[in-house]
Amino acid sequence: MSKGVRGMWMRGGTSKGGFFLASELPVDVAARDAYLLRAYGSPDARQIDGMGGADPLTSKVAVVSPSASDDADVDYLFLQVFVDQALVSDAQNCGNMLAGVGPFAIERGLVAASSGQTDVRIFMANTGKIARATVQTPDGRVRYEGRARIDGVPGTAAPIPLTFEDTAGSSCGALLPSGRALDLIDGIETTLIDNGMPCVVLRAADLGISGYEDRQTLDADEALKARLEAIRLQAGPMMNLGDVSAQSVPKMMLIAAPRDGGAICVRSFIPHRCHASIGVLGAVSVATACLLPGSPAHALAVLPAGTRQTLAVEHPSGSTGCVLDLDEAGQVTRAAVLRTARKLFDGVLFD
Repeated sequence: MSKGVRGMWMRGGTSKGGFFLASELPVDVAARDAYLLRAYGSPDARQIDGMGGADPLTSKVAVVSPSASDDADVDYLFLQVFVDQALVSDAQNCGNMLAGVGPFAIERGLVAASSGQTDVRIFMANTGKIARATVQTPDGRVRYEGRARIDGVPGTAAPIPLTFEDTAGSSCGALLPSGRALDLIDGIETTLIDNGMPCVVLRAADLGISGYEDRQTLDADEALKARLEAIRLQAGPMMNLGDVSAQSVPKMMLIAAPRDGGAICVRSFIPHRCHASIGVLGAVSVATACLLPGSPAHALAVLPAGTRQTLAVEHPSGSTGCVLDLDEAGQVTRAAVLRTARKLFDGVLFD
């Protein structure tokens, strides 16, 4: 890999990382992962010898290729490059990085831009589901500047609405892989749920915290993180994920009653560090848990009425709004989230 690989660095939502064409990365998975670890500077807490940002949220990869499916324009494989371990994982999706896939596909010529805006149908290879991103393309070129604002990102940018359908059970085989809205693990009431992201939802108060602490405080609480990990390891098999000790899923979602006008307040662990905000599909899964009678989230949530509900999921950086469409039985059939993205760099990345 001495000649390097062409890549584009982008902020997608509240995450950041490299976007690559699959055809320009090594075909062999072991060789690909070795290249990415070297290029990102892992394992090292500072990732000082690579492009990683010393945080799981800025050590991410999107691999994009033309889609063989008639239902999608491009395929998107998300890879998490661990910061302090020699590990590259495809065990989860990333809805924030997803926000950059549409612009990247247009920039690389995989999707022809329309005048005004361009819909890009994206097959999410990690979960086998399809999302739709709407990209602003005046004059047939991607526009990144705009007035949309999302919490956790300074300034404004062009809006990129993301729409998800049929994401229930994308990794675990069912929305509620245990078949229940409430499971006890180590005496703690939890909801094991997967509406695009496998999550364990539990009350912060049951673990002796308020759920309103800042990220730094929670990251420094080693006793709390040990309890969360013990619960997470037991939840893995219950969620059809097997041994999750070396996996980045399920995410741990500590919930509290909303206090800033939203539907629920969350502190998300991903899984061993507290998220600066919350992942897109993690927010969708938590919002869905709020609609399940008997769940810990339902008891705390402030919910609107109707078959289309907008739920603001509060997090350390603000809130993430999720628009959920429900059928007559109250089941979520469609979810939409507003994100933004920005191109930061386009060039060659050396290992």
